[in-house]
Amino acid sequence: MHFTSGDIQSMDTRRRAAFINSLSGFKPANLVGTADANGQTNLAIMSSAVHLGSDPPLLALIVRPGGEERHTLANILATGHYSFNHVTAPLVEAAHQTAARYHRNVSEFDAAGLTAAWRQGFDAPLVAEADIRLGMALREHQHLRINDTHLVIGEIILAEVPDHCLRADGAVDLEEADTVALSGLDTYYRPSTFKRMAYAKPDLQPRVIPAPLAAADAAR
Repeated sequence: MHFTSGDIQSMDTRRRAAFINSLSGFKPANLVGTADANGQTNLAIMSSAVHLGSDPPLLALIVRPGGEERHTLANILATGHYSFNHVTAPLVEAAHQTAARYHRNVSEFDAAGLTAAWRQGFDAPLVAEADIRLGMALREHQHLRINDTHLVIGEIILAEVPDHCLRADGAVDLEEADTVALSGLDTYYRPSTFKRMAYAKPDLQPRVIPAPLAAADAAR
């Protein structure tokens, strides 16, 4: 089917949201952990984390508009710390429940049956049940006038990754970690490794890393 701008704008609101939210493809499913200045915890599933660079290690996050209802943004701005926690297959139900609009005084950790894990010197909770946990420090915040969303840029200041999920080259094996992907607002996928490609060079044709080598690399 062919969709014009007019077709998209004429869609029912919910249908348009489902359509547009899925067009960008698979997205990361992360639980974003925060706390306010009084230590009241908050947890929210988000799929807008984007890699910005490795030196310094930066990730961007888009927070939707919503004023006082957006507890995550208020907490990040108040403390300067937040966490990214990969959603794994066993965590999908609990993670999805954090999308419910609980009152500020209700912790999504408690509501979803998850455990807040704290690290010394870090003012945001991590998810104890997650295998991959990242501690973020706020580096930049921008209010985007085009659609009233907020761009939050943070630096990774701590990372917790299981030993068996680290490849010899330093990359994290997300399949081994059982990290899931998200499409739209409600559809979760368990990705599997299809192919690994060697570093691209202008004087060489594309080269596939043989599966046995890739598997051995992941097992180291």
